[in-house]
Amino acid sequence: MSDTGQGRGLADFIGAWRLEREIRHADGSVARFSGRAEWRPEGDGARCVETGTLTLPDGTAVQAGRNYLWDADLNVQFGDGRFFHAVPPAGGAAAHDCPPDRYEATYDFADWPRWRCTWRVRGPRKDYVMLGTYARAD
Repeated sequence: MSDTGQGRGLADFIGAWRLEREIRHADGSVARFSGRAEWRPEGDGARCVETGTLTLPDGTAVQAGRNYLWDADLNVQFGDGRFFHAVPPAGGAAAHDCPPDRYEATYDFADWPRWRCTWRVRGPRKDYVMLGTYARAD
């Protein structure tokens, strides 16, 4: 793990992390995701693969997963290559517009190697806050 004084670099994320997410909907319902995120070197960047169990507000549990591509500058793409957002190396704000929805993130690396990413999502059919906490698994 590197500590450049300038924030995080891609090498800091490589490896396995425990991932816990809480998804708080505006109607008061809450869903939870519990699993793992693993950054695996791929080309000049890394692929982040998330796997785990999503427990819906009604208690139904389903297996869930997704993957993203991260480049050396911490630009994140969806698994299909479309740009998602740029992670600020020192932590802070990021955003993604997906009209008519707006996704606003805050990255918090203050307690590294435990860190958080909070997404605030708003749109005509979406209104939730998703709090993700990552901690080293290896």
